[in-house]
Amino acid sequence: MSTNGRVVLAGCGNMGFAMLQGWLQSKKLAADDAFVVEPNDALCDRAAGLGAIAVASAEDLPDNLAPALIIMAVKPQVMDSVLPAYAGLAAEGAAIVSVAAGITIDRFEKAFGPQTAVIRVMPNTPAAVGAGMMVLCANKATRGEQLDFAQNLMAASGETAVVEDEALMDAVTAVSGSGPAYLFHMIEALTEAAKTAGLPDDLAALLAGQTIYGAAVYQKQSGVEPGTLREQVTSPGGTTAAALSVLMGEDRLTKLMTEAVEAARKRSVELGG
Repeated sequence: MSTNGRVVLAGCGNMGFAMLQGWLQSKKLAADDAFVVEPNDALCDRAAGLGAIAVASAEDLPDNLAPALIIMAVKPQVMDSVLPAYAGLAAEGAAIVSVAAGITIDRFEKAFGPQTAVIRVMPNTPAAVGAGMMVLCANKATRGEQLDFAQNLMAASGETAVVEDEALMDAVTAVSGSGPAYLFHMIEALTEAAKTAGLPDDLAALLAGQTIYGAAVYQKQSGVEPGTLREQVTSPGGTTAAALSVLMGEDRLTKLMTEAVEAARKRSVELGG
């Protein structure tokens, strides 16, 4: 179902374009309510190709636009230089939605004032194929309908969740934000193990990638706890049990993943500070 608010998308790189495509294809946003600001000509043209109104700078946006949301999808390192161009729209009541990793709500409140609604979103790369995990956190100035609008749009890119304590966003970053890389490495590791076991390179890669993909889809669609599924495929004294005795012995994998997530969380805190 289409929403009634207008949206300004600042930045239309890979993540911005993936989100825009999801909003329009799912009809959560009408094309004539989507306004994209992208200085790169090729990226601007790509956005226009989806039917959005695309311009090179914020100054080129139509007068009296009054967007409901301004979604900041620019790189964190250029955020501070981009924000001043949107001060006027923020002052008129638009909520600021940021998908930039590591930038706290406080940064936007300092730029636009504490009265400005700010929603911080931690996406992840599977959002590009509609299978992302989008976690939102809003400041006190954000109204319920603004958060609902933002969450509805983000749902086009995958699952959504809302946390009230912004400090939790560091843990969110460590789990779902960085998590895809952990799984990509697991595919790499399983592929190498398959090669060592004697499988041809192409078959090793196929088995590793498809097995992890299939297991994730199966767990998601079945709704069964992963521990239960693990038990269902583990016959006493069988091959799976032999492998799990290595992975689960002395909680090896759990301890390793806990250490990895904690390292990422601490680094997220450092970067945010």
